[in-house]
Amino acid sequence: MQITETAALVTGGASGLGAATAKALAGRGARVFAVDLPDVVAKAPVVDGVTYCGADVTDADQVQTVVEQASGAGVPLRTVVNCAGIGPSARIAGRKGVHDYDLFRKVVEVNLIGTFNVLRLAAEAIGKTDADGEGQRGVIINTASVAAFDGQIGQAAYAASKGGVHSLTLPAARDLASSGIRVMTIAPGIIDTPMLATVDEEFREGLAAGVPFPKRLGTPTEYAELAVMIVDHDYLNGETIRLDGALRMAPK
Repeated sequence: MQITETAALVTGGASGLGAATAKALAGRGARVFAVDLPDVVAKAPVVDGVTYCGADVTDADQVQTVVEQASGAGVPLRTVVNCAGIGPSARIAGRKGVHDYDLFRKVVEVNLIGTFNVLRLAAEAIGKTDADGEGQRGVIINTASVAAFDGQIGQAAYAASKGGVHSLTLPAARDLASSGIRVMTIAPGIIDTPMLATVDEEFREGLAAGVPFPKRLGTPTEYAELAVMIVDHDYLNGETIRLDGALRMAPK
């Protein structure tokens, strides 16, 4: 699918996976709208071809506003990449007490419901564009995690939310096939994002040692490269791709 002279919407687009993806798509000639929380957007670096939009993915009105902004860019909205997410951890029951109910709900709300909120509103907008010669109108790429399959101790909320994103992939692709919209999901392993920048080098080396090959952490750039490849590859649809160096997470 063509990327040049189209619009793209990337959530979580001001840092980490989203920032790398926004930059990569802009480098291919897309007009990118990077969505993130207002306080994160305020600290985002200037990138040619990227317009930052402050919004909460769980807020339907705010998401509708940014979708309309991307749709009104003068070129067709073709690409959506959902990278926004949170990952707090807590045991269901342990020394610190029972898992906080509101924490579980918040993780699911951001990671799963927020992803669905963007998907549904963006799909409506993409479906109104003219199809290309192959009948294509766009592609939506969501972000799960290897935790969807190998959830660790303390990841009940996170794994449940990311498992939901994985399970959403095929029915969403089937629902949107008639509109010429593909739906794919990337399930990253241990990626060297700002979240890991706060841990010491010994801990990072321990994480890297658990990856079969290549024996290192993944990079946001590698996620972005895969996202762009999915956009380019017209026959990829309805599938979750693990990006993890063959990692299978241990219980803890």
